Amino acid sequence: MKKITSLLLAAGLLSSLSAIAAENTLRFGLEAEYPPFESRNAAGQLEGFDIDLGKAVCQTAKLKCEWVETSFDALIPGLMAKKFDAINSAMNITEQREKSIDFTHPIYRIPTQLVGKEGSGMDATVASLKGKTIGVLQGSIQEVYAKEHWEKQGVTVVSYKDQNMAWADLLNGRIDASLVMSAAGQAGFLSKPQGKGFGFIGKPVSDDKILGSGIGFGLRKGDAETKARLDAAISKLQADGTVTTLAKKYFPGIDVSVK
Repeated sequence: MKKITSLLLAAGLLSSLSAIAAENTLRFGLEAEYPPFESRNAAGQLEGFDIDLGKAVCQTAKLKCEWVETSFDALIPGLMAKKFDAINSAMNITEQREKSIDFTHPIYRIPTQLVGKEGSGMDATVASLKGKTIGVLQGSIQEVYAKEHWEKQGVTVVSYKDQNMAWADLLNGRIDASLVMSAAGQAGFLSKPQGKGFGFIGKPVSDDKILGSGIGFGLRKGDAETKARLDAAISKLQADGTVTTLAKKYFPGIDVSVK
């Protein structure tokens, strides 16, 4: 009986090993509608900061990268269901998320700001936004922040499956502003022709408990092997300047260093 039990336990341990150990392949889960972090270009190819970062991590860790797309709010459930091995989609490390999944150590950090019409007179405060409608990405920390700090005080918060839908509603006047990571607001909207007449509203918002300590790769609870391998690669890329170089390419003028 003991021998059978031991064999079953061994089989269980083997089956629980991460895919990267068995196949030397790392499957990244992402939501590809959030430039400049991740999106598809005119040729249908994935591009963006997180894509280049993921490729650099895989090269450093001697792994083959694969990409699995889903909506942002389905990333954590997809990771837990083993549809992929790690989340690489500009996901901030927060206390709430750490209840469900683990993370690598922080790789970079991006401030969160409102985007709205220039000259609107709005500010990123409850007093200014009361009675207004703010768009957020469903499942994002910006959604959590807006609902916690603003919705309870009379601000209408509308959640969207992808950020492009929020930009469309901002253009047609269905919402007054959208709360996003500043780099996504700049590259995904403000720097484009349709962003003319719009800009950042007020200063970046702050709440470390909700907005997190920085952005890292999400991992399944207890996957120590994958964490150790990715943390080592990330540390090397931070030390040799690769992360800084990529940030200058995609986020010019934004300090992404983890404090």
